[in-house]
Amino acid sequence: MSGPLLEMRGIIKRFPGVNALDNVNLDVGADTIHAVVGENGAGKSTLMKVLSGVYPTGDYEGEIRFDGQPRRFRGIADSEAVGIIIIHQELALVPQLSIAENIFLGNEIAQGGVIDWGRTFARTRELLAKVGLHEPPTALVGELGMGKQQLVEIAKALSKKVRLLILDEPTASLNESDSDALLNLLLELKAQGIASILISHKLGEITRVADAITVLRDGTTVETMDCREHAASEERIVRGMVGRDMAHRYPQRSPRIGDVLFEVRDWRVHHPQHPEREHIMGVGLSVRRGEIVGIAGLMGAGRTEFAMSVFGRSWGRRISGSVHMHGREVDVSTVGKAIAHGIAYATEDRKDAGLVLEQDIRRNLSLARLSGIARHGVIDDALDYRTAQQLRESLAIRCSSVDQRVLNLSGGNQQKVVLGKWLFAQPELLILDEPTRGIDVGAKYEIYTLIDRLAGEGKGVLMISSELPELLGMCDRIYVMNEGRFVAQMPVHEASQERIMHAIVASGSSVHA
Repeated sequence: MSGPLLEMRGIIKRFPGVNALDNVNLDVGADTIHAVVGENGAGKSTLMKVLSGVYPTGDYEGEIRFDGQPRRFRGIADSEAVGIIIIHQELALVPQLSIAENIFLGNEIAQGGVIDWGRTFARTRELLAKVGLHEPPTALVGELGMGKQQLVEIAKALSKKVRLLILDEPTASLNESDSDALLNLLLELKAQGIASILISHKLGEITRVADAITVLRDGTTVETMDCREHAASEERIVRGMVGRDMAHRYPQRSPRIGDVLFEVRDWRVHHPQHPEREHIMGVGLSVRRGEIVGIAGLMGAGRTEFAMSVFGRSWGRRISGSVHMHGREVDVSTVGKAIAHGIAYATEDRKDAGLVLEQDIRRNLSLARLSGIARHGVIDDALDYRTAQQLRESLAIRCSSVDQRVLNLSGGNQQKVVLGKWLFAQPELLILDEPTRGIDVGAKYEIYTLIDRLAGEGKGVLMISSELPELLGMCDRIYVMNEGRFVAQMPVHEASQERIMHAIVASGSSVHA
């Protein structure tokens, strides 16, 4: 067909006191993968909600044309009727239902009001074959990993005869192999005539698969790059996103490393649902004052389980071993005791486990140390407000006020609130689990600067990350974890992505030999 498949012209979307989108334009060609990038709060998700009918006609200004025709979507059903399907970062699946039931939920294959399970299962197998998922239609979605759940969502979209697939941060929670499989599937769908809009903060993935990249900043279109003839560099994309060159992705560090602050010895943890299975197998590590120590490993290596078990035995059963602060063994058998001994844990899942989203910023900031805003056991509202204001300024949290609900903050600012909560608890050791997951490159740099500042103040930092460049750019020393064991340890000047991956592969071969 001539002309683009999708045209969005002069899109303006206002919220009270702010223009979320200000005259945004977007063209998506048929049979292409079009990336939309920008910092948190740039307007990416808002634009997709306009396109998919979440914000219906009349709720915004501008024009949408699809397949050459003007479109007025009054809701998601209208956009899906013409083949526009959106897959959100929080997947819309029911864990207790089977794959087949999820794929056809609300769109059942029925005759005379009765579901035809034979046709349903047959069609499900066809769709699963298209996305490369080898699971029975009767498998419960809740028992699948995140990568397979993403494939179920795409199979669900294919069942609705998708022509334009919108994916919002589809690889944010996936390991490297699952991410590669998903990106390869998008390329296969493109070959079948299905266009995609890809929203992602992972610039390496975008430059690999995108035919075009549109950059948004502060609710406006900065530029659209055609990548089919000349590939766009990550530096150019970053410059468009943040409005400036970033000569360094990570702060220049001058570490001042002191004595051993934190040490774990012979730590063993059994699986909570399968107590006979040892999940963490006699590991030990140390962190010195002013040191940033990383833990690298593949998904399922045991990194998060180790961190949570140390922090108040929040995960696991039959836990043994010892934890030491300043050379003295301490009791960390409950979260309260761990906090009292100066240990903080910022979870990888900030929305479900790190924040109370419906509460305001100041209530979240004080959660880990209510005694710090109380007088004689009673919360002092004035002190609470002043404390929150100080943390807001110190962490550069972008918000209308500390009374704003955390739910309405961007991902980067939500993460700053998580860090602020633990800083108010006055820890000596911070365990940071995937501290920059799902946030943009500009916000990442701000988080990195904050972590470097904390280390500079003499605190110890234990950093878990699935992004090896992040560990190499931020850490002084790196432990490599695989299948519940630390299989290597190296100073950062001796580390590389290749050496870390070699340690993982070599240890896996020896374990299974």
